[in-house]
Parts: sequence; C-alpha cells; structure tokens
Amino acid sequence: MTKLKLGPIHDDKPVKLTVELPADVHRDLIAYGEILGRETGQQPIEPGKLIVPMLERFITTDRGFAKARRSRTKESP
Repeated sequence: MTKLKLGPIHDDKPVKLTVELPADVHRDLIAYGEILGRETGQQPIEPGKLIVPMLERFITTDRGFAKARRSRTKESP
C-alpha cells in the first residue's frame, strides 16, 4: 500500500474554483487522484477536489509558516 500525504477526500459542498495549471501539474493531479481513489476504495478523485486538501496539508506542515504565524499573533494587540 502506498503512503500518501492525503487521506480520503470527504464529499462536501462544492465550491467553484478557477485556476490555471501547467499541463504537467494537471497530469500529476490526475495520477494522484487515481492512486488515492484506488488506495481508499473510492473512484478516482478529480483534480479540483485535491487542491484544497493539498493546500491545507501543505500549510499545516509548513514549520516556517507556523512559526511566522505565531510570531505575528504575539505581535498583534
């Protein structure tokens, strides 16, 4: 079993998203969605549904961002 950074994508209220991606990033998202769907016993996940969880995961695991955010919070009255 492949160890992916994302877990199952829960179906929630759809949000319209418009973004331009390089073709190679789009192909990677398609492949990731296929693998994630297979690993979680779901249908392939469409690329648009991967972007938000990937960004959330990236932000929550970015130590530099967390440190800067804490510093900014301490500085704000």
